[in-house]
Amino acid sequence: MKIIIVGCGKIGTTVVSSLIAEGHDVVAVDTDHDVIGEITNIYDAIGVCGSGIDCDTLTEADVGHAELFAALTGNDEVNMIACFLAKRMGAKHTIARIRNPEYNEQSVDFLRQQLEISMTVNPEHLAAQELYHILRLPGAVNLETFSRRNFEMAEFKLRADSPLNGITLMEMRHRYKANFLVGVVQRGDKVYIPDGSFVLHSGDRIGLTADASEMMKLIRLMGINRKQAKNIMLVGASRTAYYLAKMLLSGGASVKIIEKSREKCHMFSELLDGAALINGDGARQELLMEEGMTGTDGFVSLTGMDEENILLSYFAQDAGVGKVIAKVNRSEFAVMAEKLGIECIVSPKKVISDIFVRYARALRSSMGSKIETLYKLMDGKAEALEFIAESDFKYLHTPLKSMTLRPNILIAGIIRGRKSILPSGDDCINAGDRVIVLTAGHTLKDLSDMVK
Repeated sequence: MKIIIVGCGKIGTTVVSSLIAEGHDVVAVDTDHDVIGEITNIYDAIGVCGSGIDCDTLTEADVGHAELFAALTGNDEVNMIACFLAKRMGAKHTIARIRNPEYNEQSVDFLRQQLEISMTVNPEHLAAQELYHILRLPGAVNLETFSRRNFEMAEFKLRADSPLNGITLMEMRHRYKANFLVGVVQRGDKVYIPDGSFVLHSGDRIGLTADASEMMKLIRLMGINRKQAKNIMLVGASRTAYYLAKMLLSGGASVKIIEKSREKCHMFSELLDGAALINGDGARQELLMEEGMTGTDGFVSLTGMDEENILLSYFAQDAGVGKVIAKVNRSEFAVMAEKLGIECIVSPKKVISDIFVRYARALRSSMGSKIETLYKLMDGKAEALEFIAESDFKYLHTPLKSMTLRPNILIAGIIRGRKSILPSGDDCINAGDRVIVLTAGHTLKDLSDMVK
């Protein structure tokens, strides 16, 4: 499928890389010659140097034959105009990056309709949502939600004192009387879709699926830290910090933001009623201690530098803060953070990359289902996908035990209306069901792809 990406900064380059890995024909457009040169040297992509709002540039990129066109520059207005032009010049689907908080939801919806934009994305807002979900669920290092948050997958890392060490998944189900499923396990560099005989070990990263109420019940039964983060310290008055603070304040949490720019502090104090703004350098450990870091439930480092976020998070974790999260964009730095013991890492560009992969697969799919949600799990080694089963899906009303699934694939959940089902072999998929599928080592474009 031919895809054009305009704007090849951190997010744009990540999207280019992910789409090429999916087998798409990608054209990268940017005004910077050096950026285009670097992309074409590293990736199997066509590069065009020019502006996304220049018709000659779009013609050179062959926009008229593009199945998908995305404008991901740092300028919202440029992105919207580029998508409008691309649509008029023949692109079938368009996606615009719009991140300015001044564009409220109603404004964005209106602009999207008027400009015929297929979808808008706000990386900072999406990252803030992910941060908020992690802070809400104690003990989790990652949390993904499906079907409007009715169904969840939480990732936990087993520590040395975990009661799960050395037991099989079957023993775990007998021990904890909650409705859950361990769908995926990462051990070192390997990822498993485990069966009941799989033995858990310290250091394993496990993915639990359950509906929201059962997830909280399981956490209580397992004795995982139950205290939700209600007193939060943020370092860096970024767009992500703004969105996260709004979510936390609306949920009743207290929020303190440390920012060295006086201008940003003043702006945030006007935008965020109830947040405490501290004008100072969050990299100074003395300041963090003076402002009560050790008394907080959660610490989130959101500066513009990965290295600073990692070091600050390490300091907070070493000081005993219950929940520590770092924003890290570069994958090599994410590995470094994990080696330092920082378990919770959020990357805006990863969130957007997942959305583009899902959207592109949905466009390619023509069988009896469509992709609603896609998440990369376990450092990208596994995927969780949410499909809607259409009326022409071949295996409707067929007991799951009668379906021969491909290796390393698991049907982890079925959502039928408001009912969440952790399926057994006797359950069936009906038309309209939302089906959660976990996979390691396979690329699923359609629900039918999971069957041999």
